Amino acid sequence: MKKTLVLLIFFLGILSQSFAQDDAIQRFFSKYMEDDRFSRVYISPKMMQMAGGFLKNNAGEDEDAEEMGSLISKIKGIRILSSEEVDGMTLYKEAMGTLTKNQYEELMDVQDKGSSLKFMIREKNGLIQELMMVSGSGKEFSLISLIGSFTYEDLNLLAEKTSLPGMDQYGKGSKGPKGIK
Repeated sequence: MKKTLVLLIFFLGILSQSFAQDDAIQRFFSKYMEDDRFSRVYISPKMMQMAGGFLKNNAGEDEDAEEMGSLISKIKGIRILSSEEVDGMTLYKEAMGTLTKNQYEELMDVQDKGSSLKFMIREKNGLIQELMMVSGSGKEFSLISLIGSFTYEDLNLLAEKTSLPGMDQYGKGSKGPKGIK
């Protein structure tokens, strides 16, 4: 009986740890949702599914459109929080302090004359569950989170073929594990 109780508590602890990270990021977004200095975008899983399906169904002979449709279908949601009217570095530090570092792997870190940019991923079973970009400088701040289940190749395709915010910077950096370019 004691072993069962200990195991149950152990598993609940692990589950709460993984949910706590998502909650921390959600709390960060929620904290600034009503602040008029910020632009906020949320694209739901259903919208991503619809967009991916539309591209795949209307691709015809266009391989790029079909490939993009498949890729977009893998993205479960996008959250964007940005402002050009705030202390960007303070918010960057706050956002980075919110993240549990051991749950995210850093892909790229750019520090340049009072500005910071990081790309991080959260991976599970060899698939990327989240790509996050956090940037701050002067009066600008951006946090972009792509939730889904995709590969490094999917991220490379996303950087090359879309104009999603921040993906141009991703395209300039590392293209996969261990710095492959």
